Amino acid sequence: MKDRNVTNAEWIGQLDLETIECISQILQVSSYEIENITALKRGMTNCSFLFSCRNIKYIIRVPGEGTDQLIDRKQEAQVYQAIADKGLCDNVVYINPNNGYKITKFLEGVRVCNPNDEFDVSRCMEKLRNFHNMKLKVAHEFDLFGQIAFYESLWDRKPSVYGDYQKTKKNVWSLMDYIDKYAASYCLTHIDAVPDNFLFYVDETGTENLQLTDWEYAGMQDPHVDIAMFCIYSSYNRGQIDRLIDIYFENCCPQSTRIKIYCYIAVCGLLWSNWCEYKRHVGVEFGEYALCQYEYAKGYYQLAKREMEISNEQGG
Repeated sequence: MKDRNVTNAEWIGQLDLETIECISQILQVSSYEIENITALKRGMTNCSFLFSCRNIKYIIRVPGEGTDQLIDRKQEAQVYQAIADKGLCDNVVYINPNNGYKITKFLEGVRVCNPNDEFDVSRCMEKLRNFHNMKLKVAHEFDLFGQIAFYESLWDRKPSVYGDYQKTKKNVWSLMDYIDKYAASYCLTHIDAVPDNFLFYVDETGTENLQLTDWEYAGMQDPHVDIAMFCIYSSYNRGQIDRLIDIYFENCCPQSTRIKIYCYIAVCGLLWSNWCEYKRHVGVEFGEYALCQYEYAKGYYQLAKREMEISNEQGG
């Protein structure tokens, strides 16, 4: 969606009465005080709008097509409770655990992580590592294999667009034993820890800070899944992936963990490929991104199996 200004009338036309009333009640204003409304973007899951009220800027998130099938908003609200006041992101002004609408204050001068800039990436991995080391807990888990099957179930019995899907799925499923053997202790994991969700911004003192945003998919999981997610969204090749692993682990990553992350890249590639196939069924196409995820599923299954064999030969 291209950026454009919209009038209050258009804004109200795009939102239901509950949301309009919500903004008025939460901010304790009339609808006429909600001004300068701009459609920011249509993301992969949501649409976002910027507005101002009494000289303060806010962003409201509006869930996108088919999102109610993909996100448990009550679980998302619980995640925001768990991370509140932890320095991971600004506390939300409002989140509705039923319809997914969310209001946050707007950060000026924000930029996202450049996945090809090692300084940016190093800061993001430090932020991610510090978050993981907090060992936060919530009541729900993000089940990777369960989600793969769930997204497939949303295809309404239509076959995959990939002719070798069943073989690829079987191969990825075969990685489960290795993952279970070397899985790290579960903690709250972001799941969608991609470069676009690391926000650099300048505070009142002129210092550049970093936040991690968009916690929709977060849940209990092996935190190393977040490393895999960063890689596949960035379209990294193996050299870049190994470099990212070295940065996160400060050059002290056991080979068994590295292979496990290769496994996660294959699993997460299939996960998002299936997610993209569901979104295609509801009229949202992701083109090259979707194909790239499927290729990660195939390629990193092969790489993980090869590295397992080498490790076994070396007695690892």
